[in-house]
Amino acid sequence: MSLWQFFLTIFKISSITFGGGYTIVPVVRDAFVDQHKLLDDEEMLDLIALSQTVPGPIAVSTALLVGYRLKGRKGALIGVLAAVLPPFIIISILYFFYEAFASNVWVRAGLRGMSGAISAIMINAVYRLAKVSLRKHRLFSAILMIATFAVSFFTSINKAFIVLTLGLVGYLTFTFVPEEKIP
Repeated sequence: MSLWQFFLTIFKISSITFGGGYTIVPVVRDAFVDQHKLLDDEEMLDLIALSQTVPGPIAVSTALLVGYRLKGRKGALIGVLAAVLPPFIIISILYFFYEAFASNVWVRAGLRGMSGAISAIMINAVYRLAKVSLRKHRLFSAILMIATFAVSFFTSINKAFIVLTLGLVGYLTFTFVPEEKIP
């Protein structure tokens, strides 16, 4: 895949996915794991996990990391540009036509409809990522997923702190416990 093809792929994905970074992740995964077969599920899961640990939008971080993994520094730069450009263009256009869009019944109905589709996409993303995570060490992964959900849902602990803590737990576990003993 050339840099231009990479740019077009990320640009297209960023142009058509609405609802925040977590809706773009399964689409990026489909493009680079299923369609182009440039990454495997494990690599993609690692890149997604890493992209959640840095500040900023996850869509941009994911595009940066996928670009870096596939094309080095130029790929990282192209990934960021391709991920940021479509929202920038769309927001710039909406700025000039906000009054007309804000009061349009059809636009409001379309946005409400998209929110349902976004929920389905996010459920699908969670299912696919969980499937990959649960291939090895099912019990360990399931416990971490359930604990993460519970802590995140029932407390106000910063999500970045949760991710960093889980990264530390994973690092310590896989450093000091033989892999065959991890359930």
